[in-house]
Amino acid sequence: MENEPDTSARGVVAPEDFAVVVDDRGAVMVWSAGAGRLLGYRPEEAVGRPAVRLLAAAPPSALRRHLAAGEPWTSDLALRTRDGDRITVPLRGTPLEGSNGRTCWVVTPAAVTYPVGPTDASSAELWDLTLAQLPLPVAVYDRDARLVSCNQVMSRAMGLTPEEMRGKTLWEIYPAPPLDEIDRLQRQVLRTGEMIFREEQPFRASGEVRDHAWSLFISPLKDRAGEVLGLSALVIDITEQYWARRRLAVLNDAGMRIGRSLDVTRTAEELAEVAVEGFCDYVTVDLLESVVQGHEPQPVPPDTPVVLRRTAQRSVLPGCPESAVAVGDTDGYPPGSPPARALSTGEGATYRMGDPLLREWLSASPVRAERMRRFEIHSMMMVPLRARGVTLGVMHLLRHRTADPFGQDDLVLAEEIAARAALSVDNARRYTRERHTALTLQRSLLPERLPHVQALELAYRYLPAGGGEEIGGDWFDVIALSGGRVALVVGDVVGHGVQASATMGRLRTAVRTLADVDFTPDELLTRLDDLVLRLDRERGGEGESASSGEVGATCLYAVYDPVTGRCDLARAGHPAPILVTPDAARLLDLPAGPPLGLGGLPFEAARIDLAEGSLLALYTDGLIESADHDIDVGLELLAEALRRPAADLEEICDEVLRKVRSEAPADDIVLLLARASTLDADRVRSWQVPADPAAVAGLRRTVSEQLDAWGLSELVFATELIVSELVTNAIRYGSEPIQLRLIRADALVCEVSDGSNTAPHLRRALIFDEGGRGLLLVAQVSERWGCRQSSVGKTIWSEQALADGASGG
Repeated sequence: MENEPDTSARGVVAPEDFAVVVDDRGAVMVWSAGAGRLLGYRPEEAVGRPAVRLLAAAPPSALRRHLAAGEPWTSDLALRTRDGDRITVPLRGTPLEGSNGRTCWVVTPAAVTYPVGPTDASSAELWDLTLAQLPLPVAVYDRDARLVSCNQVMSRAMGLTPEEMRGKTLWEIYPAPPLDEIDRLQRQVLRTGEMIFREEQPFRASGEVRDHAWSLFISPLKDRAGEVLGLSALVIDITEQYWARRRLAVLNDAGMRIGRSLDVTRTAEELAEVAVEGFCDYVTVDLLESVVQGHEPQPVPPDTPVVLRRTAQRSVLPGCPESAVAVGDTDGYPPGSPPARALSTGEGATYRMGDPLLREWLSASPVRAERMRRFEIHSMMMVPLRARGVTLGVMHLLRHRTADPFGQDDLVLAEEIAARAALSVDNARRYTRERHTALTLQRSLLPERLPHVQALELAYRYLPAGGGEEIGGDWFDVIALSGGRVALVVGDVVGHGVQASATMGRLRTAVRTLADVDFTPDELLTRLDDLVLRLDRERGGEGESASSGEVGATCLYAVYDPVTGRCDLARAGHPAPILVTPDAARLLDLPAGPPLGLGGLPFEAARIDLAEGSLLALYTDGLIESADHDIDVGLELLAEALRRPAADLEEICDEVLRKVRSEAPADDIVLLLARASTLDADRVRSWQVPADPAAVAGLRRTVSEQLDAWGLSELVFATELIVSELVTNAIRYGSEPIQLRLIRADALVCEVSDGSNTAPHLRRALIFDEGGRGLLLVAQVSERWGCRQSSVGKTIWSEQALADGASGG
């Protein structure tokens, strides 16, 4: 908002003893006491100095023409005081011809005394048709649009006497826009006889030192017969109204542009953009470090130095060369300095360069003081950013290209914009804190690293939602099961934010618990569905039958057995996985199943064979959904990226994200890749066991020989004990068929299966009890043990850890 009026600079009258003599080279020769009082310079500081350095703005064009012609002149001049303030003074220049023939100038106080009206009789009749005494610029033109006369106010605005302008068109008087357009409008009025009203944007007339906005009335002057004899031009200064409308426009612009994103830094940048485009030349936005990080800001004490982070800055000059602190760096403000005072009091203030408080603060920073001098910054405002009673930071606004200093209207405007922006910054801060909390919670609930399993090669990518979206509830997990089997889990909780992350954590824990019980995929999803229903009822809060409808999820659960190479899968409303083989990449045709939380609907499992080296890709819908394409296109892109040969799964993950998701995700993304491998036949041994207790001794010997062959002699004693107890229990309490199986994987697995569904019970035997110690002994010599049900019976298993390198894998 350049050249906004400053009422404090008006009406400055030079002292009567003001006198300055300027030599033919433009240097000050004489400096009177009155000149020193007005501008603040001592004679030794002014004499010999170029007079142009005393100017705060270029002289009016009319004055420059008089100077070039060596003619006396009278005009307003914008001067700069020693303290950096700008004042406008009416002065008169009188040329003096020296002995060398060159012209010097004597500058003294003066007032414009142009004659008021015409003197010749031919123009008196037209002049009588105007309001010669109107205190507004008025000019009269003849039927050829040439000036007949004007009043004193118009003469002063143009910087020329009526005699100098008489007989000329407006364009001949001052050939500069927008007077060419006004000249055209005058000829239109003469041609049509109709009045024209026009409002002009701020421009500088030839006799003015600052821009003005005008309302222009061009009216035809007619005789009694209605013939157009000429025209009158009446000009009304509407600069104040113009800037008032501009302030409202800036406020409206600020309301539409500030706070469009829930990002603290971007909101600060939007504030800086609006301020520079609206009413200042350079602006900085400094925020408390706690605000930038999303924490709750604390009150700023008045007697303590405060450190803020430069969050945004903007200038009318490319690259913000006025800056003394780079964006992202911190800056300290001592107590009592203008920024610290704005922070502690919560009130804005304007400053001129001569202000002692501002001068003291600038002197403490040579870099900042140098920038102020180099770019001739003459006016500054400090405006705090406050929201909900708490100060968040401070905004610095400076002017150097704009001639007028900041005024009270500017301060009111800046405070209004700062108040709106501060509320947006605080909303962004609160969002940042919630998002950080949700992200931290979600990451803490997800696996920090994938477990090492011998049966699968694994890789994954997890990307939280970016941009303005909130963190979702996507999760994944890899769970080592008994018998060397591995469970792969991918899920997506409905909703976003901390609540979705908390729900995700509860579901992930539940899946792990149910997986330890060795439920089949369809049974596990059934029980997980019951849990989601209970969580939804708890959210409803109106009793056990109430349902909020806010808790829901999708899930895919797969169990891979490396001994058989089979994978059992079931899904609850989740996208189907993609199976990649050397021949193709295809979407598995699995029963869809309902999403978790509907209740009462069945889940169905499917079984597939995974060949050696085949790749299984599990993912959430955030990977394939995009604003640029639909799900089908996303699936095609995913399959295409997975088909590309790459030995490293990490490279495949990167290729998928490059191919399928080039932009920041609007929803969480989970991608889990598993490359299958099967256990060699020589690492698995099975024996059918007759229902005869006498067979146990023979099995112990056979197991011992097998362990010796595997190089696991140190586990013989414990394994014989485990085999003896588990087989004996199967013979005594189970039913045929009975099978013993040893698996040498990441651990030594011993499994005994029988046809009974009766689960064993671990108990502690009393001193005189003859039984009850078998499973207790198994539990003590095993790293872990358990029981899993199958469609034909049950399997009791135990695992023993292997020494480093003993797995042979």
